[in-house]
Amino acid sequence: MAFLPQEIIARKRDGHVLAASEIAAFIDGFAKGTVSDAQAAAFAMAVFFNGMEMDERVALTLAMRDSGSVLDWSSLDGPVADKHSTGGVGDNVSLMLAPILAACGVYVPMISGRGLGHTGGTLDKFDAIPGYQTSPDNALFSRVVREVGCAIIGQTADLAPADKALYAIRDVTGTVESIPLITASILSKKLAAGLGALVLDVKSGSGAFMATLEQSRALAESLVSVANGAGLPTRALLTDMNEPLASAAGNAIEMQNAVDFLTGAHRDLRLAEVTLALAAMTLEMTGIAEDPSAARTMAERALASGQAIERFSAMVAALGGPADFVERSGTYLAASPIVRDIAAERHGHVVAIDTRGVGMAVVALGGGRRLPTDRIDHAVGFDRLAGLGQTLEPGMPLARIHARDEASAEEAERRLRAAYRLGETPPDPHPLIAGMIGPSIVDAEEKP
Repeated sequence: MAFLPQEIIARKRDGHVLAASEIAAFIDGFAKGTVSDAQAAAFAMAVFFNGMEMDERVALTLAMRDSGSVLDWSSLDGPVADKHSTGGVGDNVSLMLAPILAACGVYVPMISGRGLGHTGGTLDKFDAIPGYQTSPDNALFSRVVREVGCAIIGQTADLAPADKALYAIRDVTGTVESIPLITASILSKKLAAGLGALVLDVKSGSGAFMATLEQSRALAESLVSVANGAGLPTRALLTDMNEPLASAAGNAIEMQNAVDFLTGAHRDLRLAEVTLALAAMTLEMTGIAEDPSAARTMAERALASGQAIERFSAMVAALGGPADFVERSGTYLAASPIVRDIAAERHGHVVAIDTRGVGMAVVALGGGRRLPTDRIDHAVGFDRLAGLGQTLEPGMPLARIHARDEASAEEAERRLRAAYRLGETPPDPHPLIAGMIGPSIVDAEEKP
């Protein structure tokens, strides 16, 4: 019987459960051009309103994976793993996590993305390094992973191309916020990367796409269930994004923050906790460490010994960046002509932060995109961001701003002040890690 895409669209429109063969045929047709963009948009809208069962989500993910090539790391002498974050502000975990894992014997072929809306993008941070190639060919990517142990790059044209095309349609048809479609989009790329294990950082709060813990839990459960159903061992942490994860927000500024973290010059406590928790979870999942305690000790040792920063430096050089980037990062990373403190105007405790507002202040400075075609100013952003619960006196800094000109500095300062709320009493603490989602849904013990 001939394949008719409109029949599949109508079945999903009417709330039916699609067979794996129907989903595979639709995505294969979309990748080959026999299913039109209009039909793909109609399919996405039908999924948006009627959802998908777990078996459908697995089938959609596998079909999008199979629309392009799948990397093969079977000749490596160790486990292969990666991490994905659902995005936030001051979230530069990938920059430290990949070299920490590489120093512990895990190969990390990390396929990352660019900033979206108020959230920063890992690739935009690496673009701040002169010469670094975020889009190498597969041969260079493979060589760096094999020789260094980690490589952080962008999605190549032949990895899950159906996802890239479908996402562009979802972006302009109001169908981005669909858990089945988000799940398939994220996981199809990870499955195409040929991983043996995946850890997820699923965020909730004022700076996350999922504002509530319930929403982030639903997404995490979908991601973990679908990934494991597709044969990729996966666990997720539920983490807090009610304040920036690091004290820095902005591309070159977060890159310097990562170098300082890896060298030990400065480590934000919240950033360290999430990074080490994800590292420990990966090391245990891959069998490198036998239990969580041993895994945490191994990750901490990789930092303290200097092995992690050595892997980071080798990765930067192998992908075209300066061989002495770590030693001279301050001379290679672009600096803003305007650097000044944004001072608190009264006494108080930081009781709430509109973290999305902080991210949009970075965008206002030029550190993010208003339009997909916008060029990013890597030098701008904030550091020394005050955290929740911090006590401020008049004249003490809420943050230090890095700006290109006075007009953008004034707008960003206005946005940052509006994002911070001071009160007379400290806020109740939020747990940084609210739970863990594994193949069977088990919450971790809540901890501050």
